[in-house]
Amino acid sequence: MDLSEENKGTHYLQTALERNENVEAALRPTAFGDFTGQSKTLERLKIMVGAARDRADVLNHILISGPPGLGKTTLACILGHEMDKKVVITSGPVVEKPGDLAGMLTNLEEGDILFIDEIHRIPKTVEEYLYSAMEDFRIDILLDQGPNARSVRLNIARFTLVGATTRLGLLTAPLRSRFTLQTRLDYYDRDQMRTIVGRSCGLLKVETDDDGIAVIAGRARGTPRIANNLIHFVRDFAQQRAEGKITANVAAAALELLEIDQNGLDEMDKRILRLMAENYKGGPVGLGTIAVAVGEEEHTLEEVHEPYLIQEGYLQRTPQGRTLTEKAYLVVGLTKPNDGQLKFFG
Repeated sequence: MDLSEENKGTHYLQTALERNENVEAALRPTAFGDFTGQSKTLERLKIMVGAARDRADVLNHILISGPPGLGKTTLACILGHEMDKKVVITSGPVVEKPGDLAGMLTNLEEGDILFIDEIHRIPKTVEEYLYSAMEDFRIDILLDQGPNARSVRLNIARFTLVGATTRLGLLTAPLRSRFTLQTRLDYYDRDQMRTIVGRSCGLLKVETDDDGIAVIAGRARGTPRIANNLIHFVRDFAQQRAEGKITANVAAAALELLEIDQNGLDEMDKRILRLMAENYKGGPVGLGTIAVAVGEEEHTLEEVHEPYLIQEGYLQRTPQGRTLTEKAYLVVGLTKPNDGQLKFFG
């Protein structure tokens, strides 16, 4: 079946729905032209892809960092589409030993892309095998043990490694230096989120209006993955409570049911802010103390909640600990007078 470019995304989604496959994957853009935002990263990737295609060469290794849900996996798949090459997807914790890596690398063909998510979590022994694979396209496998141990060198096809990480600082310098391009994804602004939400609603054939799209986009924390999750729930809410159409009021009511306010803050975000305001006078307070007080893991607070709270200006990191801003007091219904005594309002 010959499909025009603009109909390929819809056809792909419809096929996924019919086969009961992962709809989230079907909503992902498949080409540079469909990807919204991240203009600097996109321009860098376009230059690399264009040059590689003109030379009929293999794409150089790429490292993409940034918070979760912003499109790192999507960009890896787009690179495969633009280069017309296969993309093999795995994650750092899955590659436990050198043999796991060797199995994937030996199955790659010339120009294929190996995408490793959370690459900072690869074991040190596996990472060392990556060095020669990335530079010389060969790996040395140790067979047997003790006196019978011997090393076997395997030549592998020239491939592209695309690494993704949410914790760039945890990557070792030797591994980081082997990537030709290191680029970071940032949170999306409101206009970009409206475009993303509108596109997803269109692919899902959800009846909505501009105001409904704006409400969802404004509460998605600048993250497409969160936006798509919200769309699914708001669509269900609209079908059950509002004759199927997503308007501003319907979207707001659905998201209030999820305890997500107009600022995109959820119940845990507000618990963190209120706890710091009421119990610790706005800080500074350590992350471990906050985690124990709200009953959540430290890494969850640091990776899921803190980035958005800091970006939106509710929280600050200092050498002594976390502190609240004036904006944080207002969002939880408190005001901090000059004498340091909290007052409730509204």
